[in-house]
Amino acid sequence: MSLVFSEETHRNLISRIPHCTGREVSDWLRAVEEGPAFLRFDDKVSWLRTEHNLPYGYAKAIIHEYDLRRAARRFG
Repeated sequence: MSLVFSEETHRNLISRIPHCTGREVSDWLRAVEEGPAFLRFDDKVSWLRTEHNLPYGYAKAIIHEYDLRRAARRFG
């Protein structure tokens, strides 16, 4: 069920997360960091969807943002 979002779509989803979920993106990223140590992207998305009742697009955007920021820390 992997959909590829453009960078613009990703940014739009990230910007709407606080309004739609009631939580800041930083809160979601912290939840992912403190959550189960899944290795696969889809497992992380499924966990967010199940544990926090998020729609697929928002869960995917959060995990993608988490991975982008983690890579930037590692290589930046």
